[in-house]
Amino acid sequence: MSDIDAASARTAVAVRATYIAFIGAGFAFASWASRIPQVRDRLELTSSQLGIVLLAIAVGSLFALPMSGIIINRFGSRLTVTVMSLVLAVGLTIIATGYLVGVVPLLIGLFVLGFANGAWDVAMNVHGAVAERRLGRSIMPRFHAGFSAGTVVGALIGTAMVALNISVTVHLLTVAAVIAGTIPWGVRQFLNESDAEPEQPAADASRSHALARWKEPRTLLIGVVALSFAFAEGSGNDWLNIALIDGYDASAVAGTLAFTTFLVAMTAVRWFGNGLLDRYGRVVVLRGLAGVSVVGVLLFVLSPVVPLAFLGAFLWGSGVSLGFPVAMSAAADEPAAAAARVSVVASIGYFAFLGGPPLIGFLGGHGDVLHALLVVAGLLACSLLVMGALRPLPGSNSRH
Repeated sequence: MSDIDAASARTAVAVRATYIAFIGAGFAFASWASRIPQVRDRLELTSSQLGIVLLAIAVGSLFALPMSGIIINRFGSRLTVTVMSLVLAVGLTIIATGYLVGVVPLLIGLFVLGFANGAWDVAMNVHGAVAERRLGRSIMPRFHAGFSAGTVVGALIGTAMVALNISVTVHLLTVAAVIAGTIPWGVRQFLNESDAEPEQPAADASRSHALARWKEPRTLLIGVVALSFAFAEGSGNDWLNIALIDGYDASAVAGTLAFTTFLVAMTAVRWFGNGLLDRYGRVVVLRGLAGVSVVGVLLFVLSPVVPLAFLGAFLWGSGVSLGFPVAMSAAADEPAAAAARVSVVASIGYFAFLGGPPLIGFLGGHGDVLHALLVVAGLLACSLLVMGALRPLPGSNSRH
């Protein structure tokens, strides 16, 4: 086998390993999200109280994200994902048993879950960017489609668990065991970032310093785009299920199916959206999708019947699909600074998870959760003003 063939085969194996990381992260998160209504009912939480409880995930992530660029540069993506997958399994275990005791153990488990998820997220995106550059074509949205596929599977299994009256404890303990048993094995074939990139000049060492990236206007604006789409995606993950149940007086199974519809739409566009990006570019595609998502949110909130709300959930999920993965690709345009910039953009994006749950919960407590979701449409509309920052850097090998 020639050196070129060997390199191609090595990259193909690494791509498969990256898919495993994304799918596992999505499966773990959706497994928890699918059981939020049951946890809420067990602890008798109001919408405002639930929003504060969900804030623990974002707080955990925000502890991890600013450090993740440094951690990944020091230990590599593979070890970071491996360790964080085990930490996340611990978090799920604490949640599965702790919510039976009270709110405090649940908060601890959610904090651990958020911490692990934050560092895992940055590490797999950094490695995804490495694999994308090695392939020489756009593939990051498909990695995120893998994440969404994992969320679909997690949501469908969650729906079955609700329908079969399987306890949250049994469900999440099983998920924790699956994550701990599969992800460390699956990511063994990650590329070594130092071997995957060309040798960098010595001057790049200072340019890749993590803290310096917080002073770059382009990086910060990409972060704003990531925040807007993360808020829209996270609000769907956290509140769509409950909003349908409470706002339309629907069953728990219907609520979970609406959540699944949202995830299926997001997965489909992420898988088939690469051609749109290569043909029309990041800015045009994301502006169009933001408009689709705004229409979907409005339809979900204001429609008079449940079937139209399901259509709204589908459009909502379709529209938010490419925002976060494209922001990650834009942040990673320059290999030398990829880990640091992805860390910054992900950190800003995760502020949506910090402010989103309590904001929706607060507004829902003063009205209802369904109409509180209108703020999602407003934020997406505002993001249109800064999407020009997504254009590729001069001299980068990105074609979109």
